[in-house]
Amino acid sequence: MNYKDIIAELHSKANPKNVKGMQRFGIQGDNILGISIVELRKIAKHIGKNHDLACRLWDSRIHEARLLAAFIDDPAQVHEKQMDLWVKDFNSWDICDQVCSGLFDKTPYSFSKAKEWSGAEQEFIRRAGFALMAALSVHDKKAHDKQFIKFFPIIIKYAVDERNFVKKAVNWALRQIGKRNKTLNIQAIKTAEDIIKLHPKSSSARWIARDALRELKSDQVRKRLLKKSKPRSSNTEGYNTEG
Repeated sequence: MNYKDIIAELHSKANPKNVKGMQRFGIQGDNILGISIVELRKIAKHIGKNHDLACRLWDSRIHEARLLAAFIDDPAQVHEKQMDLWVKDFNSWDICDQVCSGLFDKTPYSFSKAKEWSGAEQEFIRRAGFALMAALSVHDKKAHDKQFIKFFPIIIKYAVDERNFVKKAVNWALRQIGKRNKTLNIQAIKTAEDIIKLHPKSSSARWIARDALRELKSDQVRKRLLKKSKPRSSNTEGYNTEG
């Protein structure tokens, strides 16, 4: 499929009723067609990976075309300048989260951008920083604990941001990092407790910390982390097997 065909197909699938529903869920911006993520992923699968096409779709400024761009872009070809340009265009939480958790988190710049963007004043750029932290904690299986531990002071610092889309992302990052393994769970719980101590007057900080503590201390999370921490058993031939 070429660019013109894709744009034409997107317009053919436009659903004005869905647009109103999306707006009720806080999905904002211009040029929204009302196409579901499920449908967009079907189109993306048909297109395949295509970096140049992804960049053209992003430049269209159509909401769904930008989501599609994130689905078909090749992380290996994404450069730092592109990331900085795209993040400035973020105007909705779904664009922010889909790009960060489906594309940017797979680039070599992901950890550095998480730190950099979390310090930005713009609401969706700051959200992008914390969305990257959350995505990395789930998707980057090879990252070391120390890389995530460096995020905790940043989480504490910006827990006072009262903007809805920021505070939810800070909370998301804290919870996801704390569910990665037992060591980080302990550190995340301590971070949440520190947030309450250091920011007692901030309603955002209290919500972020208390909500995170409920999940991180839950039996469900503790049982899952305990299971993950158990050493693999060995079979009779001496090879490790999954427990």
